[in-house]
Order: sequence, then C-alpha cells, then structure tokens
Amino acid sequence: MDKIDQLSIPPAAHRGSKAFEIVRVWIVDGDLHVSMNPLLSEDPAVWGILLTDLARHVADAHEEGAGRDPKETLSRIRAGWDAEFDSPTDVPSGHLLEG
Repeated sequence: MDKIDQLSIPPAAHRGSKAFEIVRVWIVDGDLHVSMNPLLSEDPAVWGILLTDLARHVADAHEEGAGRDPKETLSRIRAGWDAEFDSPTDVPSGHLLEG
C-alpha cells in the first residue's frame, strides 16, 4: 500500500491541553470523504463561523503562497459556495461512525 498523503498537525495542537480534531476531508478517486465531529456545538451556527474562519485561512495562504489579493480569493470562495448551495453537484451520503 502506498503512503497516504496527510497534512501535518499544527504545532499548537501538540501543546494544547484541550486540543481536539474537528474534521478531516479527503479526495479519494475524485470523491469527497469526510470524517468529523458533527456535534461540535449544540448551535449549528458554530459551523458557519468555523467555515468562514477556514475560508479566511485559505485566502491568507493564497496571499502568502501566490501573492493573490485575499479579498479576491474570498470573493471566489463565496461565489463557489453560493453556486454549490444553489445547485449542488453532489448529495452527501454516509452515516455516523463510532470512535
């Protein structure tokens, strides 16, 4: 079996006494696969905040790595979000797993 291409764990996660993983997202043979803690909070709005913060991290990384304007990157992310929300290209499937 080939080595699985995994991202590094952020250094702060090793230092934090209350660190926990929230979500892993994989592309496998062109399909999206997700492992997550869906009950992060009783209020699903927390996921909106998390996804927005993640988008800002992506925009920051695009600026650092490619010199792209973060506002333009966020605009493109939002355009993709809106398009996918309005006309989904996939329907989620699966179920909660133990452990």
